Amino acid sequence: MICAVGARGLAQEASSAQGVPVAQEPAAGVSAEVLKAEAAMQTGDWKTAEPVLDSWLAAHGEDGRALFDAAYIADAQGRDADATGLYRKALAVNSKSFEAEVSLGLLLARMGRAAEARPALWAATSMEPSADGAFDLKAAKAKAWRALAEIDAHGVEGDGEVAKDPAQASIDLLEALKLSPENEGDTLLAASLAETSGDLAGAETAYRKALKGDADSGGAATGLAHVLIEEKKYPEAEELLTGALKRQPESAAMTAQLAAVYVAEDKSDALPLLVGWHAKHPQDAVLTRMLAGVEADAGEYEKSDVLYVELLTSKPKDGELLTGHGQNLIRQRRYAEALKVFEEATAVDETNGDAWNGVAFASFQTHQPQITIHALTVRSKYLPDSAIIYFLWATAYDTLHDKKQAVAYYHRFLESSAGKLPDQEWQAKQRLALMEKTP
Repeated sequence: MICAVGARGLAQEASSAQGVPVAQEPAAGVSAEVLKAEAAMQTGDWKTAEPVLDSWLAAHGEDGRALFDAAYIADAQGRDADATGLYRKALAVNSKSFEAEVSLGLLLARMGRAAEARPALWAATSMEPSADGAFDLKAAKAKAWRALAEIDAHGVEGDGEVAKDPAQASIDLLEALKLSPENEGDTLLAASLAETSGDLAGAETAYRKALKGDADSGGAATGLAHVLIEEKKYPEAEELLTGALKRQPESAAMTAQLAAVYVAEDKSDALPLLVGWHAKHPQDAVLTRMLAGVEADAGEYEKSDVLYVELLTSKPKDGELLTGHGQNLIRQRRYAEALKVFEEATAVDETNGDAWNGVAFASFQTHQPQITIHALTVRSKYLPDSAIIYFLWATAYDTLHDKKQAVAYYHRFLESSAGKLPDQEWQAKQRLALMEKTP
């Protein structure tokens, strides 16, 4: 699959064959039937043209010109499967048909079949049209280069995987700009490529340029907001998103970004923003997940957990959701339930350090220090130890009467805590005084 941003770009660039005028070789030697069909096609009269072509192709199935015309009509009518097959037949007759190659590539890209589209588009960029001048070569090649730029910028996952190649995408985009003027999509893609390469200043400049050209551009607003957040320019991001949401109040992306900015600024505005969105869009899983986290941060553990449980009904094996649910159970002192949930999370993803952290704490609270030590051992593979973790190690070993290990970890805890956890430090010193005094 290609990412959402890339899909939108491809949809714009891989417009249907209607955007490319019908044109073939000069009329000499072309049947009267095909010429009649093409005359009707010039006015968009598909109902007249198609039966004529069907009748001709029934007896002349190797006529590449007629096959392209039939594909063009199917493409223009949104019959993607028919159009794809006919374009391929036209190419089988004439593998050097620029019209068929570029039209097939753009159609496949528009259908979301980017991995198949790329070879056709790439081949088309080095071909010449067989038209008599009516076919807009520059426009068609510019569309091909732009579609290639989107594919190379975002890559394709799954069957026929295409790796992201920002450098090639930049080359593709420059080739397109040699053939036609820059448009908003080009500016946004250039900004995205700059961002991918780590040039945040360049990306910011490009996004601002796009917004200057179209103040209502949602893509430019979300792109610029993302860069500003990366640059930690939170006040600028807040101002941008607040204004943009007044114009596009139903934008989930901008709502999520503004909530993230509020959280980064430690403002309480994130909670009412997300609560309001959830009330209107309860099926929005992305922002519901975000709301669950913000509710928990605000100390509303029960409200947060209702959301996590709701989300888990559709994604029961989501390690992040299970961990969030388990953490809420811990905060509600429901340790036995929390332990089961955290164990489920580690079964889903053994590398989930936060889940192992939860297993360690919940098992200790349920008086199972051996499980605690195992959980801490695994946790340490994925997360660095901290003062409170050393204290948990120490108390678990202490509970098991492993004096040597308990003493060692109490000392580690005191060295790393350095006055930050006074209650635990007092306890550690008391235990050390007793254990080190006892032979």
